[in-house]
Amino acid sequence: MKVAVFCGSSHGNDPKFAQCAREFGEYLASQGVDLVFGGGNVGLMGEVADAVLAGGRQVFGVIPESLRDRELAHQGLTELKVVGGMHERKALMADRADAFVALPGGPGTMDELFEAWTWAQLGYHDKPCALYNVFGYYDHLLAFIENMAGSGFLRSEHQRMLVVEDNPAAMLRALQNYQPPVRKWS
Repeated sequence: MKVAVFCGSSHGNDPKFAQCAREFGEYLASQGVDLVFGGGNVGLMGEVADAVLAGGRQVFGVIPESLRDRELAHQGLTELKVVGGMHERKALMADRADAFVALPGGPGTMDELFEAWTWAQLGYHDKPCALYNVFGYYDHLLAFIENMAGSGFLRSEHQRMLVVEDNPAAMLRALQNYQPPVRKWS
């Protein structure tokens, strides 16, 4: 299995975020799971990649040329693909991954997860999309998603397709056991 992880290119303001990224990467590696990620050596991205590599698993990075040129590319990966821009990056990551997980992060993390979730909702793929809700990081977002559903902008079956867990073992089990709902426009 290859899991795409979307997460912060910074460490956040609390060391617990870096620790959770390392622990998530360590767990993936211990379970024979490979990583697909944004290719950076900074922030939580670098932490999770280093942990998976240290665990002996493969790590595939996809980075836009402009970010590579700023010396943000991780140099120790199994494979690093340099692409022209963010759209190409997301498409290649989606093609390579079997599942998508958002660890704590900012707008880029949300962009990547919401695009993967939208694609799943529209039936472009049947891969699970997940929020790793450590320390309640995504609680406010989950309340907003509940409001979307309650306001009639998100079907309940598509709300439920977003996996939410707060520990690595439960997350991996949920990803492995995921069953997609009926496609939105079928």
